[in-house]
Amino acid sequence: MHTWFIILSVIMFVTCIAINIMILMQKKKNAGMSAGAGALGQSGGSGGGDTYWEKNKGRSLEGKLERYTKIAGAFFMVIALILNVLY
Repeated sequence: MHTWFIILSVIMFVTCIAINIMILMQKKKNAGMSAGAGALGQSGGSGGGDTYWEKNKGRSLEGKLERYTKIAGAFFMVIALILNVLY
């Protein structure tokens, strides 16, 4: 059991580093309140997700980074739960 704890701890550490790197590589989403105002038809913001960028976001590097970050986060949580149950 001690060996599994060490192996899972190393995997968890590597996953943590990977998550941090992926988050730092993503662009900031500074839309803030102006995006909400644009969605209501007021001035500012683009007003929705009908743009070409939003439709093809999954194929871009940013979309892939976002998806991989979610997967790595879920993987991190599963490893944390396993470590918690085992010890």
